[in-house]
Amino acid sequence: MPLTVWFWAAYLVTTHTPGLSAVQLQRQLGVSYETAWALLHKLRRAMVNPEREPLKEKVEVDETYLGGHEVGLKGGRQLLDKALIIGAVEVRGKAAGRVRLQVVPDASARSLTGFVKRAVAPGTLILTDGWQGYASLGDLGYRHRPRTQHTRERAAKLLPHIHRVFGNLKTWLGGTHHGVGHDHLHVYLDEFAFRFNRRRTPMAAFQTLLGLASGVHGPTTYDMLYRSESTR
Repeated sequence: MPLTVWFWAAYLVTTHTPGLSAVQLQRQLGVSYETAWALLHKLRRAMVNPEREPLKEKVEVDETYLGGHEVGLKGGRQLLDKALIIGAVEVRGKAAGRVRLQVVPDASARSLTGFVKRAVAPGTLILTDGWQGYASLGDLGYRHRPRTQHTRERAAKLLPHIHRVFGNLKTWLGGTHHGVGHDHLHVYLDEFAFRFNRRRTPMAAFQTLLGLASGVHGPTTYDMLYRSESTR
């Protein structure tokens, strides 16, 4: 694969506002669908800086489900065939700052607080709903402010920034990619967070991706791309 194709792919992925599907990249580059798919996934796997700074100051944290219908879920948090996503976003006045997203196996305290410890700096003011899975955050060095919610509309008012992030995420996955399977969902979340955090500086995003892909991450092999599919 010529290096110019890699540069062109990285440029399109980081500067095209709604993102690109493999079909769209295939048309832009004039390559096969399989090549475009592999290019996109290799670039997505390079979008996380292992030394990135944690979120800080004031952060909203919540979870959402991706896929299927949400009607009839026990307690609003029974997984069934849906993917459970936890997200955290910095609150900067009326604007949203940086975001972190992750797939979690359940809504237990272990899963939720584990994500918070990896994504948010100690001492940060954390806003959540009243779910008991977040109850121990105060004991972990955070300034925890839980807020009880009773309806989805109230939740959107209590935690507006993370609910807006979730809405944008679902629109992006359904519109640009027409849905995503569980096997590779985590790298799509990484792409969304990468693009969201650099939404005002697309050229800086392009330069950052080139730096991460060439100087921080090792090669992504064929086995790494397809291992999760073969084991399901």
